[in-house]
Amino acid sequence: MLDARTIRTHGRRVGMTTRRPGTGSRRAMPAELPPDLAGALTTFERYLRLERGLSTHTVRAYTADVASLLRHLSALSGTSLADLDIRVLRSWLAKLRTLGAARSSLARRGAAARVFTAWAAHAGWLHSDPGALLASPTARRALPAVLRPDQAAAVVEAASEDSPLGLRDRAMIELLYGSAVRVGELVGLDLGDLDGTRDLLRVLGKGNKERMVPISQPAATAVRIYLAQGRPSLAGPTSGTALLLGARGARVDPREARRVVHRLVAAVSGTPDMGPHGLRHTAATHLLEGGADLRSVQDLLGHASLATTQLYTHVSVERLAAVYRQAHPRA
Repeated sequence: MLDARTIRTHGRRVGMTTRRPGTGSRRAMPAELPPDLAGALTTFERYLRLERGLSTHTVRAYTADVASLLRHLSALSGTSLADLDIRVLRSWLAKLRTLGAARSSLARRGAAARVFTAWAAHAGWLHSDPGALLASPTARRALPAVLRPDQAAAVVEAASEDSPLGLRDRAMIELLYGSAVRVGELVGLDLGDLDGTRDLLRVLGKGNKERMVPISQPAATAVRIYLAQGRPSLAGPTSGTALLLGARGARVDPREARRVVHRLVAAVSGTPDMGPHGLRHTAATHLLEGGADLRSVQDLLGHASLATTQLYTHVSVERLAAVYRQAHPRA
């Protein structure tokens, strides 16, 4: 960890620019920020990207939220990060609320501010951590839509197997539902990540954390058929070691995977519209309804917190309540 003096020197040296996470390009930091605040924001982004190893999306979201906070501080005549205190944090969230920010947005921005102030206090920018005193609204998490087991089976069967792309789509949908991986994890799979003897996948998840996940027998069969009959027809100079390929031979991207899932789900009458993450929700819910323990499902999904996995218990309870209300004569 860099000390405060080194950080401040670095902030002045790089001025108002920093590298975008995951790319070699450069983008401008908010030009209206005083040098001390701009330097802090630059170095905080580096910390998230290099030391915490967070995803590009998470780094971008945290940096944007903290930039908003620092612009608010600057508007209150704060030119140094030492001017940031609990009153500034609260007035920032209050302003966002008056501008119509949703409860979930306020919760996310409050969380980003707490990460930032904890880092700043540890690095010596702040004498104490004002974020530790900050309370922000807890986001109301809507229960995700999930498919019934018969609907999930019908969605899988909707994938045509009469072409190389059809075989790929069948393998893709089977893996999403059979192993509950994220769409980014799915498209990032390489040939060497598949352990065909034990029917396991090596998955690189959020924060570059690696985990092994089992795949269902139908998924393993679909992948083997795709590798034997589908991938060779799609492979080309740009294929590399990618497991799932697009029509032009390159690694399939998340947008294509989402289009495939939306199309297959829409092909089954009565299903709610959903993408790959909906299949992940569905798989987790079906596992819990089938008797899997919460801790095992947490490991399978790659959740850092058990509280995130507990959302699926609420889904199951809600489904049970709906059945009760529909079936019980005195409900």
